[in-house]
Amino acid sequence: MADKRAMTEGQRAYEAKRARKAGLSLERWLEQKEKAEKAEQEAARKAAAKATPAPARKPGFFARLLEKAQKPL
Repeated sequence: MADKRAMTEGQRAYEAKRARKAGLSLERWLEQKEKAEKAEQEAARKAAAKATPAPARKPGFFARLLEKAQKPL
């Protein structure tokens, strides 16, 4: 995501400050950040693929009653 060449000076300073706080070099910090983002995207993709729609449920009592009431005699 954030390549050194694509970041503004302010963004680079902010990331350097965060890296310093974490005790890492800026390059290492950006690599770690990118790796975490990729893992998060992969987990979201797997969760989306795993989520299957629930089987259609039978209409409830009142829904069936109203459906019958709508039918002509």
